Amino acid sequence: MIEINGAMGKVDYQGVKREASFLMLPGVKAGDYVILHAGFAIKKLSEADAKETLRLIQEMVRVEKGLDG
Repeated sequence: MIEINGAMGKVDYQGVKREASFLMLPGVKAGDYVILHAGFAIKKLSEADAKETLRLIQEMVRVEKGLDG
């Protein structure tokens, strides 16, 4: 997340910035890693978990595109 103002804020996913609601995750702050679903932050992640999640998503995209070997 790059900024938060009350219950709303902006997140950055690989350079793409999106508006998001943080109503379901009180207490999150700029710099936290979150999972978004339908514009809502639904889970806070540790940095290690966030990096592993991103790695898995990138791997799934490579497989889907037939770039896995």
